[in-house]
Amino acid sequence: MYAVVKTGGKQYKVAVGDEIFVEKLEGGAGQTVEFDEVLMAVNSDGEVLLGDELANVAVRAEIVRQGRGKKIIVFKFKAKKNYRRKQGHRQPYTRVRITGITGLDGDEE
Repeated sequence: MYAVVKTGGKQYKVAVGDEIFVEKLEGGAGQTVEFDEVLMAVNSDGEVLLGDELANVAVRAEIVRQGRGKKIIVFKFKAKKNYRRKQGHRQPYTRVRITGITGLDGDEE
């Protein structure tokens, strides 16, 4: 049983017990979040649910930690003009553990 959820402009295929990195969400470690924008789900019978069938399906997750990714270097320059700019960036993220998918089989998994 799994679902495809959309958060932070990206789509993730998740199942119960998975840990994924998503764009930064509000909240601290141990708090629960719910992803209600489910694009597709497969229940325990292998039946694929799409569109209006997903009206009451949601994915629950627990925030494991907040963090920042590896540093990337942004370097701009223009040849023969003595123009150089160096800048670093670390993208914030939230690591979440999927705890349940509700509304698939009429009960919470």
